[in-house]
Amino acid sequence: MNLPNKLTIMRIILIPIFMLVLLLPLNWGQVNALGTPIPVTQLLGAIIFAVASVTDFADGQIARRHHLVSNFGKFADPLADKMLVMTAFIILVEMGKVPSWVAAIIVCRELAVTGLRLIVVENDGQVMAAAMPGKIKTFTQMFAIIFLFLNNVLFANIGFPIGQVLLYICLFFTVYSGCDYFYNARFVFADSFKSGK
Repeated sequence: MNLPNKLTIMRIILIPIFMLVLLLPLNWGQVNALGTPIPVTQLLGAIIFAVASVTDFADGQIARRHHLVSNFGKFADPLADKMLVMTAFIILVEMGKVPSWVAAIIVCRELAVTGLRLIVVENDGQVMAAAMPGKIKTFTQMFAIIFLFLNNVLFANIGFPIGQVLLYICLFFTVYSGCDYFYNARFVFADSFKSGK
């Protein structure tokens, strides 16, 4: 069990803790951060999500840099990432901070691209690397979730809904990058469209 895999397992363990903190009827009051009231549970949820997101970045970097890539890591790392993000969006829908249709599109795209990557690996033996649109999607998605949990702290005082803006930027790149992945991997479906097949 190398360090990247330990970080992945830690991220998976954080997911139920993240859920419990945000979904249990805990009355821990609220804090005032730069003039923005934030429930303590949402603050803790944002911190847990941020820590988990950092481990997602760190385990991949460590695995590639020190040649510690393993089959467990290939399976568990993207799974943990998707579980964390999907959990966050479902909770934000429950809290009324994200429209359900936006969350549905994001979740469906994540499932579709994950399935596509498995097919590409099976047919071509290559792992699809994240292109720039996918990286922008990941970046905006992470910060949208954090700012939504933190009630747009730093921007609420000027009336700028940074979390919502990042959410819709994320939505655009979610759809765009998803289409880009499928276009670039269209060769895996070539046999399905041959004449007489």
